[in-house]
Amino acid sequence: MAKVLVTDKINPLAVEIIEKSASADNLPTMEEDELCKIIGEYDAILVRSQTKVTSKIIEAGKKLKIIARAGVGVDNIDVAAATQKGIIVVNSPDGNTHAAAEHTIAMMLAMARNIPVADASVKQGLWERSKFTGVEVYNKTLGVIGLGKIGSHVAQTALALGMNVVVCDPYAKRELIEKMGAKYIEHLDDFWGMCDFITIHTPKTKETTGLINLNTINRMKKGVRIINCARGGIIDEKALYDAIESGQVAGAAIDVYEDEKNIASSPLLKLGNKVVLTPHLGASTSEAQINVALDVARQVAEVLKGGNATSAINIPALKPQKLEAVKDFMPLAQNIAEFASCLNKGAIKEIHIEAGGKLSTLDTSPIEIAVLKGVLSANLVDINYVNAPIVAKQRGIEVKTSKVNSEVDSIEVKIISQDKETVVKGALLAKNIKRIVQINDYITSIEPKKHMLLVPHINKPNMVARVASVLGADEINISGMQVAQNSDNQKDSIMIINCDTEIPEDTLVKINAQDGIKGAKYIGIEV
Repeated sequence: MAKVLVTDKINPLAVEIIEKSASADNLPTMEEDELCKIIGEYDAILVRSQTKVTSKIIEAGKKLKIIARAGVGVDNIDVAAATQKGIIVVNSPDGNTHAAAEHTIAMMLAMARNIPVADASVKQGLWERSKFTGVEVYNKTLGVIGLGKIGSHVAQTALALGMNVVVCDPYAKRELIEKMGAKYIEHLDDFWGMCDFITIHTPKTKETTGLINLNTINRMKKGVRIINCARGGIIDEKALYDAIESGQVAGAAIDVYEDEKNIASSPLLKLGNKVVLTPHLGASTSEAQINVALDVARQVAEVLKGGNATSAINIPALKPQKLEAVKDFMPLAQNIAEFASCLNKGAIKEIHIEAGGKLSTLDTSPIEIAVLKGVLSANLVDINYVNAPIVAKQRGIEVKTSKVNSEVDSIEVKIISQDKETVVKGALLAKNIKRIVQINDYITSIEPKKHMLLVPHINKPNMVARVASVLGADEINISGMQVAQNSDNQKDSIMIINCDTEIPEDTLVKINAQDGIKGAKYIGIEV
């Protein structure tokens, strides 16, 4: 009989589920060395956030088939090490949806009505009623950044409170937002100045880190109030501190922080009664803890019986016989799809995939999964071959695949969004030689790299020198470059530049300030 280790004070109901098909040991949280001594006996381990499942523990777990995290985040699990060993890692992405949404609303109301400070005042025997005059949320505008399951629940609750709701989410469909009764805002540039309250419900990614910063705060309505129960680091805490001190921001309600292990260093603690602060309580309800425990326990039991996990985050759901024929094309498919997604604007409606050359004779379902992973990874974290099709379906993205006879082994990805089509085509010249050969109306040939710069410009002398001069002055090395003319309008050209490092925002500003250049964009992809 399979053995399962359950730790970190997980709800006993989880143990009951597991014991229907396996034996379970429910033990206290252990340190690495102690866990390494016993983990070799177990086929599975189920943890919360306290236990750190390190590479050393994974190496010692010779029988491990699955690691389960009763919660959303898997920061305490070395997912790469588990993947290398062929161990499935699962979490419970939906178990705390209502808890996190309710906490967001509670934080907003507590901030608006000065509840924490008023409570403390009364408990001191004071009666300072006039001191704690608040503001109503009724008829105010709540801006929601990110309309996933939690964001959707927050928006619906806010609408029930009589608020006006505006939503900005590149993956949300206008029709769904408007059907809800909210207003769709395509670009954040148009979003900031509309909101009396702003709440964040996005993962922390390269795109959302520091999303609320000095620049974006200054574009907000004076007196705005900000709520973050999503992820620490999405808000620049120093910028928020300065904005509250200056009066640009009237208040904030924060549940997550840049450095939660060293919370005393946060400048927000210096704001006293001007902010409402809680210690990452979004998922801390009895019901949520039960839900996540039951969810992962069921997955553990199913996997140990030979079934599939519903929320696996690392093991590709691909049959070896399908993968073998197309595996060399998978990195290319992912690269060009992520590149296209970085260029795209607005909610994605459809993804068209065209396979050419020998791919036209093969089963391209693994290619479709690689494309979805690339498209979604441009804006979301924790996207893999397992969950990419599920996330795409949840977001209403339709995928269409076609095949064409051609001499070159190629993949074309077309992303259709609200009012734009983006096309990127790639070719495999040899087993490991990838090339981007088309970007919209431009024919090119450049290797996809981790750091790329796309520079639309007028076709005239000295344009390359101007861009190279800016990059050189900022000590950014160019490792490869192509210039391509528009096939329909030869007055327009683009430079595609491979660089050794990321392109800072201030460098992009300098490039876009050059005469004849507009819309230069840094594109970072996983290679």
